[in-house]
Amino acid sequence: MAPILVVETNRGITIIRGTNYRSPHGTPNGFLDLLLIISTQPYKEEEILKILDIKCQEEDVEISEDARVLLTKIGVNTSLRYTIHLITSAALACQKWKGKIMEVEDITRVYNLFYDVKRSTQYLMEYQSQYMFKEISAGEAEEDETTAMVS
Repeated sequence: MAPILVVETNRGITIIRGTNYRSPHGTPNGFLDLLLIISTQPYKEEEILKILDIKCQEEDVEISEDARVLLTKIGVNTSLRYTIHLITSAALACQKWKGKIMEVEDITRVYNLFYDVKRSTQYLMEYQSQYMFKEISAGEAEEDETTAMVS
């Protein structure tokens, strides 16, 4: 029985780490010969819509047409995984507010609660000065030491 290893890369032709040789994906040629390479492409908007429809059917979620369009746009701009999680959360929000059909309001409510990777990164960059382990410059470190000595 041969082991199965799934590797993802988009490095192109680059230097093999630890050497001066270049190869596809930075993978040694001997190892590259043993691989089955499968090219993947991002989902198109129509494909995302179909996948989201299937997910809604599987979870018995009724969804309005406007909400479907919004979820598809979110899926195009963020990720399919994030959008699928929004379906579950928005369906729960819809139930809580006694709705029968998931509407745009339910999706926006949970979209504002749960960040995708891009918005999360943006938030962390914006508020990094308020975190305990932020990187500080040498000047700031000296100011902190001076302030500690005075108090």
